[in-house]
Amino acid sequence: MSKTRIDVVGIGLNATDTVVIVPRFPAPGGKVRIRSVVRQAGGQMATAMITCQRLGLHTRYIGRVGDDDAGRFQLASLRQEGLDLRHLRVVRGALNQLAYIIVDQVSGERTVFWDRDPRLAVLPSDLTGDYLGSAKVLHLDGCDVRACLRAARQARRLGIQVVADLDTVYPKIERLLPHLDYLVASSDFPPALTGIEDPFESLAIMSREYKIHAAGMTLGRDGALVFSGGRYYYSPGFVVDAVDTTGAGDVFHGAFVYGLVRGWQMERLLDFANAMAALNCTALGARGGIAEEAEAARLIAKGRRRINRAYVRTGGGKGGAGR
Repeated sequence: MSKTRIDVVGIGLNATDTVVIVPRFPAPGGKVRIRSVVRQAGGQMATAMITCQRLGLHTRYIGRVGDDDAGRFQLASLRQEGLDLRHLRVVRGALNQLAYIIVDQVSGERTVFWDRDPRLAVLPSDLTGDYLGSAKVLHLDGCDVRACLRAARQARRLGIQVVADLDTVYPKIERLLPHLDYLVASSDFPPALTGIEDPFESLAIMSREYKIHAAGMTLGRDGALVFSGGRYYYSPGFVVDAVDTTGAGDVFHGAFVYGLVRGWQMERLLDFANAMAALNCTALGARGGIAEEAEAARLIAKGRRRINRAYVRTGGGKGGAGR
């Protein structure tokens, strides 16, 4: 057992973002003047792990960075947050993953253009020694399937809960699914995997076919929907003045993992994760608005929520579905 206390281990992506603010997103063929440009550290897994760290967990991030200026910028941001980085690798000659993020100043919605050097892929051979340590939760983004599969199998043998944030149907990703306890994917993932557009049906099928304890999806401003234990849980999103929606889903997953470590029930997990995601949207950048637990609690207690009746079902669940 590792001498260093670790609550959660995350394996997956980081990225160095160039955030471009525009007054509005132009139509195809149009043009618009830029309001501002800023470089930010981001990335799906790195942002989720920083959320966990800021909420008070002891967090280990496993991934790769390039040895270029963007990679050094990302690495400095991770070190500054105090993450355990002993299993992170710097890849010589590789460019760090990058993203150009165009943010509509009116709505806060963003459009992402990205690229990743294939040498940044995490390999099963990167998972050496006691890399899971004393973790209670392993969080995966599924990008590098072979490494994620190896880690998930080992975690399950050790009794560590396995969580995944999947937004792309990567080749052979279905091999990972039976080794998950919790899947909270993007809204596009379940229908892409199952071929079924109905969110309720696609989540139930994934849960039953792959024996996932809880299968869910994030719904952007509408919140999140989860199928677990034969019932649906719908947690509506919170209404905030959005500045930038970049990183909202990543912060959601970090907050979700935090709740799992704390032993919270599903209703509380989802409400807290939604509140943290909403608050992150009130500042610029993937990590710009990561809030404290007390601030999220205030939003849960007093905030206004956006209930989408399409996700409300009678006969079991939350948000009007069974209450």
